[in-house]
This record gives sequence, C-alpha cells and structure tokens, in this order.
Amino acid sequence: MTWPSRRNMIAASGIAALLAVVLLAQNDEVVPTGTPAAGRVAASGRSDGGPAVTDLKLELLEQHREEIGEPARDPFRFQARPAPPRPAAPAPPPRPATPVIARPPMPTGPPPPPPIALRFIGLMDAPLQAGRVAILSDGRGNVVYGKEGDTIEGRYRLLKVSADAVELAYVDGRGRQTVRLAGQ
Repeated sequence: MTWPSRRNMIAASGIAALLAVVLLAQNDEVVPTGTPAAGRVAASGRSDGGPAVTDLKLELLEQHREEIGEPARDPFRFQARPAPPRPAAPAPPPRPATPVIARPPMPTGPPPPPPIALRFIGLMDAPLQAGRVAILSDGRGNVVYGKEGDTIEGRYRLLKVSADAVELAYVDGRGRQTVRLAGQ
C-alpha cells in the first residue's frame, strides 16, 4: 500500500468515527414518532415528559434499625487469624449383628524353619564328569556349586536340579523349597 492511499484510509476511518459520534449524540434527542410528547409517553409511561416514578415506601425510612455491633475483623489491626472450628465427628453407622466365628486353634510346636536364602543363578552341564551342576549364590557375593545329593554350606541338601529350578531342603529334611532360575 502506498503512502497516499494509507493517508486516505486513515482520513476515511476518522471521518466515519466522527460521524458515528455525532449520530449517537443526536439519537438521544430524536423522537421516533411524529410528536415529541407521544414519544416521551411511550418511552417513560408519563405524559408530562419526566422520568417514570415508582411507588416510594417512605415509612420504611422511618423504621428503627438495630445498632451495628463490633466488626469481627478489622483490616487495620494485625493479629493472627483465628483457627477454624473443628468439624463435628460423624456418628459411626450402626453395626449389624454378626455371628461369632470361632478361630482355628493356633498350632503348637516349633516354628517353621526360615526360608532358604540361596539364589539359583546358573546351570553347568558336565555329562562326562558330574552331570548337571547348579550354580547358587548366597546374596553376599559367595558362589556355591552343587549337584544332586550334595550338602551346601553344611545346612542345605540339593535334592533335585532341573533346567529352570533347583529343589533344596535343610539337612534334617524340613523346609523343602523350590528356587527358580533368577539370573544375575
């Protein structure tokens, strides 16, 4: 767009704005009907041209009002905000009558042995020498090797070695446990 055409556009928009202001100012004075009085009666509801007046209830002004009490909060006085009141605890719902269920008797005797703390981390096949050898770890960095029937760490007996698990028990035969291949 060239400079003269921009100037013409700005001048045209300024004239349009001025014309709109003049028309709006005159619109308040112009009455749409033929006579000025008829237009005012239609607009205000009165025939003398003044604003419409609704019923005034002056007796309400003469009534006595109660004194205004001390405000609960003064924005110009600095103090700690009071703690909100604690909500009331809801009443617990009534419990339906339930039949008394007898508990099974507690077993008497020695407690069961602790779980075996070995992990099966690998398998070594030695068909000519020993067969399958399980590689076990105790979790502290010690690695133990064993085949079926061996005693490991003096506490455990290796009962069975398969491709994905080993079966261990304590030397005295209690606490039989299957340990799956865990890897590293």
